Amino acid sequence: MWDFIYRSLVMGIGATALIDIWSIVLQRVAGIPPANWAMVGRWVGHLARGTFAHEDIGKAEPVANELAIGWVFHYAVGVAFGAATLILGGAGWAAAPTILPPMIIGWVTVGAGWFILSPGLGGGLAASKRPNPNKIRILNVVAHTIFGFGMYLCALAIR
Repeated sequence: MWDFIYRSLVMGIGATALIDIWSIVLQRVAGIPPANWAMVGRWVGHLARGTFAHEDIGKAEPVANELAIGWVFHYAVGVAFGAATLILGGAGWAAAPTILPPMIIGWVTVGAGWFILSPGLGGGLAASKRPNPNKIRILNVVAHTIFGFGMYLCALAIR
């Protein structure tokens, strides 16, 4: 059990850190702003109060420590997807990682953003209410592909 927890933590945190590094590169090279984890923290805080979707999360009542909540949630979700990768890969996968299970999970996580987080924050399904939905969608697919690849690299590192 401890091995599973350890691997989930390393894979999830490592892969999440890799997409955060990617976000910094995008910001510096292309001027694309990073995710606002405070708004995600606000959304999580409102989930606890029973509100799933907002017209505009920026106009919702602020939540104490929302930035910290957002960052913790971001990494906790990464760890959960690390665990899902280990489950999908099966008993022997951690000893001899292959790329397909983490890439499948990485691409599935795109759907979590499009169909859970985006509507919850007020962006509509797959960012449909944003002024640049196709750009956001492409960036989401690329970031989550990097996430999947990051889980694979981390799994290789700790095999």
